[in-house]
Amino acid sequence: MENIQKTGKVIKVSGPLITASGMADVHMYDVVRVGEKRLIGEIIELRGDVASIQVYEDTAGIGSGAPVYLTDMPLSAELGPGMIEGIFDGIERPLDKLYDLYGDRIHRGASVPSLDREKKWKFTPTAKPGDEVVAGDVIGTVQETEAVLHKIMVPPNEKGVITEIKEGEFTVLDTVATLKKPDGTEKPLTMVQYWPVRRGRPCKEKLSPTEPMITGQRSMDTLFPISIGGVAAVPGPFGSGKTVVQHQVAKWADADLVIYIGCGERGNEMTDVLNEFPEIIDPKTGMSLMKRTVLIANTSDMPVAAREASIYTGITIAEYFRDMGYKVAIIADSTSRWAEALREMSGRLEEMPGEEGYPAYLSSRLAEFYERAGYVRCLGSDDRYGAVTAIGAVSPPGGDTSEPVSQATLRIVKVFWGLSSELAYKRHFPAIDWLKSYSLYEPKMHDYYMKTISPLWPELVAKTKSMLQEEAELNEIVQLVGIDSLSARDRLTLSAAQMIREDYLQQDAYDNTDSFTSPRKMFLMLSIIHGWYEAGKNALSVGVPFDQIEKMPVCERIARMKFTDESEREKVFAEIADECDAQYTKLMEEAVSDE
Repeated sequence: MENIQKTGKVIKVSGPLITASGMADVHMYDVVRVGEKRLIGEIIELRGDVASIQVYEDTAGIGSGAPVYLTDMPLSAELGPGMIEGIFDGIERPLDKLYDLYGDRIHRGASVPSLDREKKWKFTPTAKPGDEVVAGDVIGTVQETEAVLHKIMVPPNEKGVITEIKEGEFTVLDTVATLKKPDGTEKPLTMVQYWPVRRGRPCKEKLSPTEPMITGQRSMDTLFPISIGGVAAVPGPFGSGKTVVQHQVAKWADADLVIYIGCGERGNEMTDVLNEFPEIIDPKTGMSLMKRTVLIANTSDMPVAAREASIYTGITIAEYFRDMGYKVAIIADSTSRWAEALREMSGRLEEMPGEEGYPAYLSSRLAEFYERAGYVRCLGSDDRYGAVTAIGAVSPPGGDTSEPVSQATLRIVKVFWGLSSELAYKRHFPAIDWLKSYSLYEPKMHDYYMKTISPLWPELVAKTKSMLQEEAELNEIVQLVGIDSLSARDRLTLSAAQMIREDYLQQDAYDNTDSFTSPRKMFLMLSIIHGWYEAGKNALSVGVPFDQIEKMPVCERIARMKFTDESEREKVFAEIADECDAQYTKLMEEAVSDE
């Protein structure tokens, strides 16, 4: 796709930032090739005929006077069959192909097509000659993996009449259809599209999110739900479980595809992801999770500038699959590393620094990324709906969420899953702090919950939050004057809150039964805990001692109920509820007869 004709000249090198003259004909964010090794770079500042270029590879050996080759093209993603199951670097080079060519060290200037040029895909047309099509219309399909049907669409900004369409096996660059445009010219259509990564792909309409993205994680789905097409941040210090939370969301979330971006992560963490994802069995398909996943690997020892490219490449791929009508979850781990790259490039550009040295435009850059998420009506003649749900991990130093990246992110996202090192050290997973976290989507989804789970669901959730808040206040009193100073009613509240924390919110990511909980099972579990609490208040009012309530045999069954298989939930939970009623009735009868 590159059409290299003109050249500029390097006049200054400052790490990943290169300044070049003779660049009067270029545009912002155009791709250039630097030096005889043709290192890939992107223009990030223009002053007259002098351009500042961030280079996505190591610039060692580049000196003043080296040529800069212009491509007259923005940094673009190559979109088509072959992306699913792929592992790419930040500028969408396939790492497996690079390994085959160069071994375990990527050569500088290495250029490999993002999509395999030789592999043939079975193209099945869904349009026919004479059909009038517009941008976004599906003209055919390719069964890319067992889990994903890849839809070949008319590129944005194109429309016309199909004059010819073929069926059979083709490479991504073969012409599969011919489009006669309104001006009479003919355009060959292939299975590949190119799209500038910094520009959001168009849609007909962005819709208000109303449905939750079910993750199967009780603390998220109950207390702090995220909508389909929503945006969430997962801030937390080192060791608080961000990676496991993201793996759980990738595995269980109600999404058709997962785009996982390792942005500036440690090499060993990214290696774990690359090793684990192919081995994770996808509960939806029974096959490897990779059958519906794209991985973008950008480690901390790679040039910092490539972190920005990895974020934009990932969201562009997510939008492409969204346009097919799929629900896509994009997980960025972590946006803090991207912000650090922005800070370094801003410093080298000698811009006026903002808070803690971050550039003044940090918030707007983060917003540009998150605002590309959403639930949309896709382009095309038919009514197709797709969604991109964005979840960004934030790694604040020392877990201090008052630092600029966390604060800028919180001003943008609607869901905050704040991880607590204190909970993580207690082996409480997920370590989401219920007193600091929040979801602004929850009120909008009450109608959905009342229709699909139970009319009582919003009330149960409100009671749960209130009880956890009350527990925090009572614990302060306990720490000052001891638990014996509390009334029996307050001690009952503490016991019920402990049940919610340990028997409901705490989850075992490695247990086959407890790893995922359906909304119906969540409702039944919460109902039993609150039922036990309300009955306990009645029992106390007729003189039942708190010690007897605390030692009820049914408490053990409540503690183990999360390990109940989904297929047996109705029967088992009905038994627990009956047992609870029977034991309370017996205690109350004994208390009345003693009087």
